[in-house]
Amino acid sequence: MDKLLAGKVILVTGAGRGIGAAAARLFAAEGAKVMLAARTEEQLALVAKEIDGEYVVCDLADPDSVTAAVERTVSTYGRLDGAFNNGATGQEPGPMDGLPIDALDQQYAVNFRGLWVAMAAEVAAIRAGAGHGSIVNTSSVGSLGANPQLPGYGAMKRAGNSLTESAAKTYGPEGIRVNAIAPGATLTEMLQDWDTAQPGTIDFIVGQVPLQRAAQPAEVAEAAAWLLSDRSSYVTGVVLSVDGGLSV
Repeated sequence: MDKLLAGKVILVTGAGRGIGAAAARLFAAEGAKVMLAARTEEQLALVAKEIDGEYVVCDLADPDSVTAAVERTVSTYGRLDGAFNNGATGQEPGPMDGLPIDALDQQYAVNFRGLWVAMAAEVAAIRAGAGHGSIVNTSSVGSLGANPQLPGYGAMKRAGNSLTESAAKTYGPEGIRVNAIAPGATLTEMLQDWDTAQPGTIDFIVGQVPLQRAAQPAEVAEAAAWLLSDRSSYVTGVVLSVDGGLSV
């Protein structure tokens, strides 16, 4: 069979580690030209070398940096066909009255405003080049209901779900599809940090998963790859749970 993303130009944010790095590897293996973006250049350089890709240092809390990452993708590869908006920042686990205002502001700046700015720039770049394409945002299973341990993170991710759906309605007539994935327990650094802060968290979550295990980042990346590909050509406005049945 043809490679899933053959010939496509895709920007991946949060590409230095976790799901983003796994996605960059998968997208390249499936034939895409990948631009990696994240804050930590050392991590980016290692992944880019591994896949023979390009990278740009990008801070999602800085709108100019986000826009520049999209522009760098176009200047390097000539156009933009798709984007995987995976970059995010976590929060210290605990109830909402324990989250400092500056930490809440950081959640907003990265997990919502950064996504908003990225999507606006990506839509403009797709319009100017390929004319049609696909955008996939990383949400979280924690955005689909109450999230007492990560209330700021869950709230911003739920807002991102709304933005995903609104964008799908807005840009669908132009041939730009917009979807999101909602990972569950995935063995990333963010989940490991949560487990360190509250030992037993991973075991507790996995105990509620019908498949009785956590996901590897590469498994979550597979869902993003499908949504970015032409094989999902009639799918838009979806927040796809990739959680082993946790949200069932």
